[in-house]
Amino acid sequence: MKYLDWLAPEGIQILFVLFLSFLIGLEREERKVTGDRFAFGGVRTFPLIGLIGYSMGVVSHGELLPQALGFVVVAAFLLMAYWHKLASSGYSGVTSEMSGLATYLVGALVYREMFWIATTLTVASVLLLELKTRLEDLAKRIEADDILTLAKFLLLSAVILPLLPNTQVSSFALNPFRTWLVVVAVSAVSYGSYVLQRLTKDRGGIILSAVLGGAYSSTVTTVALARRSASEDQPHLFSGGILIASGMMYLRLVVLLAIFNQELLDRLVLPFGVLALLAIGVGWLWSRRSDASAVKSVSDAQPRNPLEISAALLFAALFVAMLIATHLATQYLGKTGVYLLAAIMGVGDVDPFIMGMTQSLTTLTLIPVPTASAAILIAVSSNNVVKGIYAFAMSSRRTGKQSLGLMLSLGALGLAPLLW
Repeated sequence: MKYLDWLAPEGIQILFVLFLSFLIGLEREERKVTGDRFAFGGVRTFPLIGLIGYSMGVVSHGELLPQALGFVVVAAFLLMAYWHKLASSGYSGVTSEMSGLATYLVGALVYREMFWIATTLTVASVLLLELKTRLEDLAKRIEADDILTLAKFLLLSAVILPLLPNTQVSSFALNPFRTWLVVVAVSAVSYGSYVLQRLTKDRGGIILSAVLGGAYSSTVTTVALARRSASEDQPHLFSGGILIASGMMYLRLVVLLAIFNQELLDRLVLPFGVLALLAIGVGWLWSRRSDASAVKSVSDAQPRNPLEISAALLFAALFVAMLIATHLATQYLGKTGVYLLAAIMGVGDVDPFIMGMTQSLTTLTLIPVPTASAAILIAVSSNNVVKGIYAFAMSSRRTGKQSLGLMLSLGALGLAPLLW
C-alpha cells in the first residue's frame, strides 16, 4: 500500500491492533446499549488493552516472561472488575473479562507479526460474543446423548485408530490399523445420516426418512417402514419409500468404495450410480400415486446410535471374519465359493463383506478385481431380495406385495451388469 509508505512498520502494527481491538470493544459497547449494566469495557477499554499487549511486546523485545507478567497484571484488573460485578448484582458471567484477555493476546500476536492468528482470534471472539443467544439456544436443543455420541466418534477415530499398528499379522494378512479405519469410515457415513435424522426429527415425512435412513442402513429402514405400514393403508407411499432406501444404499457404497478401493470404484460406479438413480426415481414416482399422503414422521424408524462401542467392535469382528471367510472360500472353493459367500451375506448387513472385498484386493492376491466386483453385485442383489422378503412378511398385505415386487426387480437389475 503505497499511501502508507511514509508510516513506520510499527505505526501500521499499532493501527492494526487498534482496529482489531476496537471491533471487540464495539461488540461489548452494544451490550451496554441493550441494557446490560454490568458489562465490562467498551470501545475505549478494549483498544487500550490491545495496546498494552502490543507495548509489552515492544519494551520486552519479544521476551515471553515480561509479556506473561503483563498478562497477569491485566488479568488481575479484570478479576477486580468481575469481583465488583458479583458484589453488585450477583451476575457471574465472565465473557467480557475473557474477551479482555483475548484482546491483550491480539496485541502481543501483532507485535510478533502473526497477523493471521490475531485476526482469526478477533473474528472468533466477536462471533462468539455476538451469537450469544443463538449459541445458548443451540446448547439447549442438544441433548446429552448427542454430546456423548460425538465423544464416542472422537474416541474411535482420534484416540484408538492412531494407537493401532499399521502392519500385517497372521497368515490372513490382517492389518489392525486398516481394519479399524474401515470401522471408522463406515461409522462416519452412518453417523452423518444419524445426525441428519436427529436434526429433522418430527419435521420430515416418509420419503425423507427413507432417504436418510437408507444412507444409514437400508435394511433397518426397510424393517421400520414395513412395520409402520401395517397400521397405515398407504401401500404406494411405504413401498416407494422402501425402494428409495435401497437406492440410497448404492450411493452409500459408492462413497465407501471411493475411500478404500479405486479399482472397484471404477468398475462399479456406473452400475451403482444407474441403479441408485433408477431406484430413487422410480420409488419417488411410485410413492406419489393415488394413496400417498403427507405423513409427518416415522416414529419407530429412529436409528440406533452407530457409534456405540459394542456396535463398532461387532462390526470389526464381522469384518475380520469376512476377510478370513473370503480367504478360505477363495483358496478351497475358488470363484464359485466367493459368489456363494456373497449370496449368503446378503441376508444381513452387507457392509462387512463389501469392505472385506476392498481389503482383500490389497492384502490378498487370490481374488482378481472382476471376481470381487461380481461378488459385491451378488451380495447387494441378495440383500435387496432379502429386504423384499422382510417387507412382505412385516408389512400390510398390499404394501408387502408391492415392496416384494419392487425389490425383486431391483435385485434382478442389480445382477444385469454381470452379463458384461
